[in-house]
Amino acid sequence: MKKILHVINVSFVLNHFFGNQFSHFSKKGYDFTVACTEDEYLYKQAKEKGFKAFPVPVLKEISPIQDFLSIIRLTRFIRKEKFPIVVAHSPKGGLIGMTAAYLAGVEKRVFFRHGVVFETAKGFKKKLLILIERFVGLLATDIVVVSESLERVSSDYRLNNPTKNILLGKGTCSGIDIQRFQYRPKQNSDFVVGYVGRLVRDKGIIELVEGWMRFAAGKDDVSLHIIGPAEARDAVPEETLQKIKNCPSIHFFDFVEDTAPYYNNMDVFILPSYREGFPVGILEASASGLPIVTTRSTGCINAIQENVTGIYTEISPNQIADAIDYYYRNPQLREKHGNNGVTFVKNNFSEQRLFVEIEKKVLS
Repeated sequence: MKKILHVINVSFVLNHFFGNQFSHFSKKGYDFTVACTEDEYLYKQAKEKGFKAFPVPVLKEISPIQDFLSIIRLTRFIRKEKFPIVVAHSPKGGLIGMTAAYLAGVEKRVFFRHGVVFETAKGFKKKLLILIERFVGLLATDIVVVSESLERVSSDYRLNNPTKNILLGKGTCSGIDIQRFQYRPKQNSDFVVGYVGRLVRDKGIIELVEGWMRFAAGKDDVSLHIIGPAEARDAVPEETLQKIKNCPSIHFFDFVEDTAPYYNNMDVFILPSYREGFPVGILEASASGLPIVTTRSTGCINAIQENVTGIYTEISPNQIADAIDYYYRNPQLREKHGNNGVTFVKNNFSEQRLFVEIEKKVLS
């Protein structure tokens, strides 16, 4: 039985980063442990998905003392358990996980680059974040870049030796469960635009809300569904949160464990993001038969086929309003692009396709 340790920062990303990986590979003889900041959801997911949980603080913010203590604790755990492979995710998970794995003498150290935070940072913070990415890239033996455009960014900023880069198929980190995310008849009559993701500035939430209010003015048959938690880091202004809570045509659902049924109550999916690694939400929406509105930003640009499964927009309220209106006025095109999206995901991003890639390129 091959033992694998994954290092992540927060447990709510487990579904997005892993899908059904644990159950799939456990049947093939793999034994998984997840090191993560402790919370109830970590243990709930461990029980449901069949992995062992090792609680260790992996904080998003830079905290030298706590980070040092976490590295020491994780190093001792890795040595004790003798993991042959350690896989780390996100910048902070990568910093702590790859450092601990290196100190413990692990032969195969895999870093999943899910995106680069520094794309929207400035000044000293941007320089520091680039240095951290380069340090993690130095310690890792293999680096999974989750999209072609992210690989270009990695190369442009010289984040690591390009020979370390791995792309799983056409991208993403785990693939889509096409049985869970599939088209089902819509149960409401409104024209519904949906967003699934964290409520932060980098996702274009400010512009989305402004654009929506311009589009929805004077219409009583439209609604915007926003699914996802608000976060303190890169937080949206209080003014935007109040608009989300008080606008009659906006419905805010906060964090939900299972997003699949929420896609089935939408007509269009939108992600006006400034940066991504590879936006899993777009693929989930496409698999659910929805046309997509997104941007040409890193990651997003690889997630649709332009004028086939969706359209691009600029990140401005007027452009977003126009893109939504385009699909509002063209129901047959919505259906066509949605159907194309289902095929696009099945042919390129199903879990079964990606699991083959993961076993060959990450777990071997």
